[in-house]
Amino acid sequence: MEDWIRDLPKVQLHDHLDGGLRPATIIELASERDIELPATEEDELARWFFRGADQGSLPRYLEGFATTLDVMQDEDALRRVAIEHVLDLAADGVVYGEVRFAPVLHTQHGLDPGRVLEVVLEGIGSGCEQTGIDVRVIVCSLRHMAPEVSLESAQLAVGFRDQGVVGFDLAGDESGHPPAHHNDAFQFLRRSNFNITIHAGEAFGLSSIWQAIQHCGAHRIGHATRLVEDDSVAGDYRGTLGEYILDHRIPLEMCLSSNLHTGAVRELKDHPFPRYLSEGYRVCLNVDNTLMSATTLSKEWQMAVDLFDLNIDDLEQIAINGMKGAFCEHSCRREVIQKLILPGFTAVRRRPS
Repeated sequence: MEDWIRDLPKVQLHDHLDGGLRPATIIELASERDIELPATEEDELARWFFRGADQGSLPRYLEGFATTLDVMQDEDALRRVAIEHVLDLAADGVVYGEVRFAPVLHTQHGLDPGRVLEVVLEGIGSGCEQTGIDVRVIVCSLRHMAPEVSLESAQLAVGFRDQGVVGFDLAGDESGHPPAHHNDAFQFLRRSNFNITIHAGEAFGLSSIWQAIQHCGAHRIGHATRLVEDDSVAGDYRGTLGEYILDHRIPLEMCLSSNLHTGAVRELKDHPFPRYLSEGYRVCLNVDNTLMSATTLSKEWQMAVDLFDLNIDDLEQIAINGMKGAFCEHSCRREVIQKLILPGFTAVRRRPS
């Protein structure tokens, strides 16, 4: 890992709280709560999560979340995980982040979703105070859940819009679970002038992205790896959906490592990210799940540099793209770009070679 990449100011928009726990924290929380783990040594547990995720299948990739969720069912655990999440972002050079999770998945021991969200926001706030970075929250629902659950989660997100919640996401396995099934939630969000991002085009094709935008009103798309299927003839032709996304500056939250691990791409060298970047799409790089994919945002940036021959100007554009696509208020986006991203990149450029 090049030090200059770690030191660059970064923006992280697609990051799952329950996919980014420290292995040591999982072991400690499980021990305190008498929860059995597949491994009790830190490195071995980390390898177990990675082996489970690296199977070329999204459903298999998601299996490890059962273990992380087991240790995230009480206030102390949720608060600790949230604080550590922010500390880890700051240590990796992230200056603005958005972390997503589904409060409804943390109610097994009696907490209600509202209290779950309050506790996580408290932890995020504490981490931000300690580090000085800015991290906001996106509330998730899952595709396989009943549409009523998604509506309730959307209402919860809007209810906390003044306390650090900036968006709503629909996640989970795309196959057999089209986003339009959750239209009641999305109609409520649109009437409430609230931000929407949807996982689409990762494990299913172009129609998933089209539905997310044209039926559900998504303002951002998580992954969109299969947008390349909009090329209906050979050559550089771009279909109408691709043109729409490009023209309307709809941000694409791209995740290199996890796309390989879930089978969205067969080889990283064939990932469509560099094409999207060169064609002017508003793309940014993200980790998706640091634990499952054994990665950090600095590692994802380094990977992009090594694979696609990107330079510091490209990385600066990726950071600016991320901030322009952020769900925080416009004044915050401008301030982060002008006071943190641009000066930060200038400082690294001026270092002696």
